Amino acid sequence: MNTIGKLKKVPLREIWKDEAKDFTTWLSENIDALNEAMETSFTVVEREKRVGDFYLDVVAEDTEGNIVIIENQLERTDHNHLGQIITYFTNLNAKTAIWITSNPRDEHIKAINWLNESTPDDVAFYIVKVEAIRIGDSAAAPLFSVVAEPTEIVKEIGKEKKEYAERHHLRKEFWTQLLDRARLKTSLHSNITPPIYSWIGTGAGKAGVGYNYAVTNEYGAAEIYLDRGKEYPMLNKERFDELYKHKAEIEKTFGEPLSWERLDKRRASRIAYRINSMGLRDKEKWPELQDKMIDAMIRLEKATKQYIKNLK
Repeated sequence: MNTIGKLKKVPLREIWKDEAKDFTTWLSENIDALNEAMETSFTVVEREKRVGDFYLDVVAEDTEGNIVIIENQLERTDHNHLGQIITYFTNLNAKTAIWITSNPRDEHIKAINWLNESTPDDVAFYIVKVEAIRIGDSAAAPLFSVVAEPTEIVKEIGKEKKEYAERHHLRKEFWTQLLDRARLKTSLHSNITPPIYSWIGTGAGKAGVGYNYAVTNEYGAAEIYLDRGKEYPMLNKERFDELYKHKAEIEKTFGEPLSWERLDKRRASRIAYRINSMGLRDKEKWPELQDKMIDAMIRLEKATKQYIKNLK
């Protein structure tokens, strides 16, 4: 019968008493142990590389000659080392950063994941946990395990977050301009703060009825939005039907046909006028689009305010 040994963890300081003299030296001479765990092919270029007033533990290269920085910490991760990693990374124009530690904090794992989300596809940040083990009386051996790394999913999440933030910024800029232009012609939305959403609205003088602007990449719109809330499940449709009875008069006053959207499968209803030839992505056409939306809103209010006043 074969004898099976028992795996034991070994305190790192029993093997490498001094991080800089012992562990960093060992790693520089045994980089293949790290490469095997990370499935990489890094080559050591320099140890204890001076970067300003600081010293980076290991400088390496990948197979394409890009700089890889490796910072060692044989203890619990801390903010100082995170700051050092970013400093080394930027000053050396590196493409990959590896933080080797015996005890990664959750908040630092999240920070590294955020860096991977927020940086280009060719930039990579890693946290690698190092342990030492032995079986029976055998010599101690290092055990590397990757705790945080870039993945296609992480990078895709980062792109989506960036696009989301850019859309927010663009919408706020659009609404700021529209509201400034609208104040010269009407007081209807004069007390509105520019939001980050795809629509802005103000009350039409009846609870649950609003005069809204909306914008997407494809169009801009002025609309009446009917939504009294879930406590009144039938009221929105009743109000829509009442307004629809006056469709001819409303459209005559407005000057153009409107889109009458009862939205039977939804709680709300809508009456809209859309400018389909331009949208949020057509920044050079914003002034034209905004003027058309404002003009439509002024006409929409004029055509409907008396009928809205008479709604129950």
